[in-house]
Amino acid sequence: MQDLLLAYRVFARTAELKSFHLAAESLGLSNTYVSTLVRQLESQLGSRLLARTTRKVQLTSDGQLFYPRCVELLAELDQLNQLFVPQQGELSGKLRIDLPTGIARLLILPALPAALAAQPKLQLDISCTDRKVDLVAEGFDLVLRIGSVDSEGLVAKQLGVAPLTLAASPAYLARFGTPLQLADLAGHQQVHYVRHFGAQDPGPAYLLHEQLQYFALPGAVTVNHTDSYETACLQGLGLIQAPKFGLQQYFSSGALVEVLPGLPQPAMPVWLLYPHRRHLTPRLHWALQWLQNLITPLLQQP
Repeated sequence: MQDLLLAYRVFARTAELKSFHLAAESLGLSNTYVSTLVRQLESQLGSRLLARTTRKVQLTSDGQLFYPRCVELLAELDQLNQLFVPQQGELSGKLRIDLPTGIARLLILPALPAALAAQPKLQLDISCTDRKVDLVAEGFDLVLRIGSVDSEGLVAKQLGVAPLTLAASPAYLARFGTPLQLADLAGHQQVHYVRHFGAQDPGPAYLLHEQLQYFALPGAVTVNHTDSYETACLQGLGLIQAPKFGLQQYFSSGALVEVLPGLPQPAMPVWLLYPHRRHLTPRLHWALQWLQNLITPLLQQP
């Protein structure tokens, strides 16, 4: 049983890194042993999972079917093992985490003093971006993302969903008027948000008969950063649409006004993503639980 589980883990790591050598190096095994385990697994399954060439290793069609189920199984086993891991007291070592800029500013960074007071030997490298990151290549242990994600080769844990809402500054509404219905958006301006330049913002999203629709709006400013998106709205440059929990502070202070609050709008899934390549370390398990406890109360469940 133990050899079979190791073979599963070796296969998944090899598929992830597209290299027997890199998989062996990352798992602390010999190249020969890694190759042998994969061959034994293929023999047991009666199917070739990996296609080998002199330059790279890639999944076969059967491997593409087997890989996501293998990743899911390994993640479940890792979590199951954690149920019976005794608490070790203080954690140590380094965690590399990537967070959306808005959530980092609003929730995570303010909670850090208490967290580090409880775990003084823990070191956190926190990257704040809205872009897509390659967890393996960039060495991240954990990534938090809002919206659609590419979870291939990763464990994706959904924390909930964040309902979207439209917002504008009082100065902007004084200039352009306050929309009372969807059609009133015609003639308004939008601050466009894209994850990378060259992409297009389709406009505010809304639900019509439970179908996702977009209302295209012009705009003079396009940004690729959450803080810039909110700041542009605060400066009266146009409407924005963002998760309501992130804008609530501005609604409470009067700096922004919620627009068309009765309009049915979609909710964006919120994910924690982490590599499956190893058992969950105590510090990664702690980080998953810590982030979940901070964020889940602000979300709706799908």
